[in-house]
Amino acid sequence: MKKSYQESNSGLRENSKFKILIWSLFDFANTSFSIIVVTFIFAVYFKEVVTKGNSAGDFYWGLAISISMIITAIISPVLGAISDYSTGKKGFLLFFTTLCIIGTASLFFVGEGDIFLAIVLFVLANIGFEAGLVFYDAFLPEIAEPKNYGKVSGYGYAFGYFGSLASLGIAFPFINNDMIRETFPISAIFFMVFALPLFLLLKEKKKRREVKESYFKIGFGRVKNTLTHLKNYKNLATFLAAFFIYIEGVNTVIFFSGIYASQTLQFSMTELIIFFIIVQSTAIIGALLFGFISDKRGQKKAIVYSLYIWIFTVVVAYFSSADDAIIVTLLAKPLGLESLEFQKDAFYFIGLLAGSVMGATQATSRSLMSRLTPYEQKTEFFGFYSFFGKSSAIVGPLAFGAISSLVSQRVAILSVAFFFIAGLVVLNFVKEPAR
Repeated sequence: MKKSYQESNSGLRENSKFKILIWSLFDFANTSFSIIVVTFIFAVYFKEVVTKGNSAGDFYWGLAISISMIITAIISPVLGAISDYSTGKKGFLLFFTTLCIIGTASLFFVGEGDIFLAIVLFVLANIGFEAGLVFYDAFLPEIAEPKNYGKVSGYGYAFGYFGSLASLGIAFPFINNDMIRETFPISAIFFMVFALPLFLLLKEKKKRREVKESYFKIGFGRVKNTLTHLKNYKNLATFLAAFFIYIEGVNTVIFFSGIYASQTLQFSMTELIIFFIIVQSTAIIGALLFGFISDKRGQKKAIVYSLYIWIFTVVVAYFSSADDAIIVTLLAKPLGLESLEFQKDAFYFIGLLAGSVMGATQATSRSLMSRLTPYEQKTEFFGFYSFFGKSSAIVGPLAFGAISSLVSQRVAILSVAFFFIAGLVVLNFVKEPAR
């Protein structure tokens, strides 16, 4: 007996919701690496233990990030093109996820003075994490309709921040007992367990294609063809240029926020956990809220709103993080607070602001990219999206690390505002597709 149209349509909707749930669960899984290794625990451990608190530690950390991003930026477009031709996104995603998990677990063996080992293992793990996102992001057009890209992308980031909170909750007892290194294999296990549903349950759309050449030759050939004909995608190229600039600022904040709070503001591990709980909590709200804003008002407007908030956040951070800073001078004494105590309280507020747009900027950018990209070349173009996103993380962290080492972390953080302002200017020339 045939099902009615309504029953069939309902089944399709339920199937779509299931796919979105499984896809979002991978975001829940991989942010354990992002929060434990990149943003918080290992970043601080690297500066305070591995480099023994040396001022050059910021430069070494920025160098490690830049090396991993250079490699990822180079291979991402080719991998995307290969994946489009072979329709094997899941296989590539599995490989890079495994690389990240093994690299993360191996960080347990890094101790005081092991700078080279720390950099090598981090570079491998971060390549696995970042390159995997090329294939993960490319699933978005397969599981959602264009009108819902913003909302679904926001769901993914919101799930991710829930994953960050869960990871911090699991890591807290170990941090409290001074078992910092143990948090790295725990992060790896968390990533592995919650990433499994995607590989076991989510099916990708496949078409049989006869392969007459090696995938690498095909990949390089398609990338060359895309670059040659990029003039036909001027609007997309303009967006990628804007994305390259403003995401530079977002990446720098993510990579250095923990080190900045620990070194400049003397946050304890407990205070850092509270800070990142605030950031992750508001990030959940921001990712969901901006997802709805982007679908209702347009992705471009949503990104513009988020960049205004980023600029305000960086300016407040600069003017509230020194004894002689304007905000500290005007408010600390009238409120009867010590300078450092006030600076810490102000940074909690800054974390609230940054969190509200951290996931929002990335999620909305991903959904706008989905709307601008030709469907048949989705993974290849997401490879370029990844290329611009990853290569942007080369200059920012190096610049921050260099300025921090030569001048101060406070001056370095003000330089981040430049990326948001410049990105906003270029984004103005992007034409959003008709809704």
